Amino acid sequence: MKKIKSIEEIINKYDNFIIDQWGVMHDGTFGYDYAFNSIKILNSNNKNLFIISNSSKRSKSSVDRLPKLGFKKNSFINTVTSGEMIWQLLKKKFLDEKNKKNCFHIYDEEKEDGLDFRNGLNFNFVNKIEEADLILACTPFANLKPIDYIPLLEVAYKKEITMFCANPDFETVESNTNNNVFCMGAIGEIYKKMGGNVIIKGKPDVSIYTETTNQINLEKNRTVAIGDSLFHDIQGANNFEIDSVLVKSGIHKGLNKINNLIKNHQISPTYIIDKFSI
Repeated sequence: MKKIKSIEEIINKYDNFIIDQWGVMHDGTFGYDYAFNSIKILNSNNKNLFIISNSSKRSKSSVDRLPKLGFKKNSFINTVTSGEMIWQLLKKKFLDEKNKKNCFHIYDEEKEDGLDFRNGLNFNFVNKIEEADLILACTPFANLKPIDYIPLLEVAYKKEITMFCANPDFETVESNTNNNVFCMGAIGEIYKKMGGNVIIKGKPDVSIYTETTNQINLEKNRTVAIGDSLFHDIQGANNFEIDSVLVKSGIHKGLNKINNLIKNHQISPTYIIDKFSI
């Protein structure tokens, strides 16, 4: 792991840059000034830029939101979210109109990846886990802690219900408090450790990298991923067999904490940088 102060130190080594959003480009509300500049410089050097996000939103929603955060849509060749990957999987997998499956949907009513996410999916949505054939997990219910999901997950495990997790992240940074808050991936991980079957298609799964970059003839040795999560961005890059840059101003704050995580989990980035800056 090499410490770098600027993306400019590696700009000539790579043609393709796969970039995470939250904690790297923006805080969920505002884009970072240094990220605007980095994207501008990379574009001016004719680099291929991609966004891979573990957002449970559809890809179009994330693309349409870029200008509101201060970024240009055409700066990026492709933007793919984990939510889009799960939506497409469910769309293709459950086509039978006569025998619709019952789906228990975990979502926050105030978020757009809630009821809007259901559009185009062929399910009967039910309010009781006892009636469900599968779980669609998008965004944690409002005001519930991870421990509050245990009774629900116990019922699901006994019924051998598969969870389709639209956001594999364990945690994210809350923009208004700068505190870490848990994401749906944390609940998926609990269910997995209970013995439940969890399907994810976002980072660190290789499929989202393949889907995002399939528009070009990708040379992996000329490709680098930039993100703030060891367990998703860096592990995903390792799985995809490309180099990676860990941004340490996001989820994992503090070099000592990062070094302990790397040692304990054997997940190591190629480079480490304070923030996504030139």
